[in-house]
Amino acid sequence: MKVSLDIMNFVEQQILPRYNAFGSSHGLAHVQRVIKNSLELADLLGADADMVYVIAAYHDLGMEGPRAIHHITGGKILASDARLKKWFSAEQIKIMKEAVEDHRASSSRMPRSIYGKIVAEADRDLDPEVVFTRAIEFGLEHYPNLDKEQQWQRFNEHMEEKYSARGYIHLWINGSPNEKKLKEVRDVIADKQRLRQTFDRIYSTLGNDSAEQSKR
Repeated sequence: MKVSLDIMNFVEQQILPRYNAFGSSHGLAHVQRVIKNSLELADLLGADADMVYVIAAYHDLGMEGPRAIHHITGGKILASDARLKKWFSAEQIKIMKEAVEDHRASSSRMPRSIYGKIVAEADRDLDPEVVFTRAIEFGLEHYPNLDKEQQWQRFNEHMEEKYSARGYIHLWINGSPNEKKLKEVRDVIADKQRLRQTFDRIYSTLGNDSAEQSKR
């Protein structure tokens, strides 16, 4: 399933560079992963590759505003981008806007279309190493004044709230690769010693143990 080269050139030149402003947890590497995951799911489900590609590329542009409503803002950014009319009908743009609005992990409402389900699923990059690393990076970027123990507390609470067996994350596509990965993540969260060891290892690779020492 091929994406139109014309659309790909537009997105790579005009849209993806905007992610450089969002920090590593929602930056360029993240959106590129979501695009890759989305296209694999589109292939599996027979969805329109051009629509899926654009939805994935726009899904976090709302991070230019408040995080809590970034999915709503992102939908507005996509819907108001007149350049997309070159390739898509008004109905397709409406479906794509709704898919961006529906992608957020904390939403308990099922996405309104297969396109919303694809981007929601693709955005849940549940490779355990990615899940843990992104959560620690987010804490360091947004709460730089917390020391290591406070970062650990924030990280542990976030893991419980979002990814544990009681967490708010939802998977919308049965049999997707994410089911197996989420089980792996939950197995680590359930073993607090293992979770702490994972935190310590990633925290030190991000160069923060040395920064911690210099503060003392």
